[in-house]
Amino acid sequence: MESKYILSVLVEDNSGVLSKVVGLFSRRGFNIHSLAVGVTNIEGVSRITIEVIGDELTVEQISKQLNKLIDVIKIKVSRSDELVKRGLLLVKVKISPKNRTEVIQIADIFRANIVDVSQSTVTAELTGGDSKLNAFLEMLAPYGIEETAMTGMIALERGTNVLKA
Repeated sequence: MESKYILSVLVEDNSGVLSKVVGLFSRRGFNIHSLAVGVTNIEGVSRITIEVIGDELTVEQISKQLNKLIDVIKIKVSRSDELVKRGLLLVKVKISPKNRTEVIQIADIFRANIVDVSQSTVTAELTGGDSKLNAFLEMLAPYGIEETAMTGMIALERGTNVLKA
């Protein structure tokens, strides 16, 4: 049965590491649903957060293959519901004088920030999990979405568990 999994991968902050990690997925014919990379609180260590949809066996195989890469320090595989996940969405929506207030009210309901306004568009920024971002887009769709940009999901385990190098 396919589920969403998050692979939290601590890697040495060397050039080419991301390429090696992504290449491993590509060679195995496995799709990455979401990808985010950033520095950590440990100097010389970066965190790659990879969201995949697959079965447990396939995700386990990918994890084992990643673990063989020299630059990989540690991997934690988690089901999506075991984590606090957030992504960032920027969305540009068509507006008119008649519906400008409605679009801004929808943004307020979702606690989105209006980051740009023109005569014919509004650009909003929203952070949240998949369901919140998708619901926001669904509410804005009838007004006409001009453009979207979304980061990959970042995630941390709930509670006191910590991924350390």
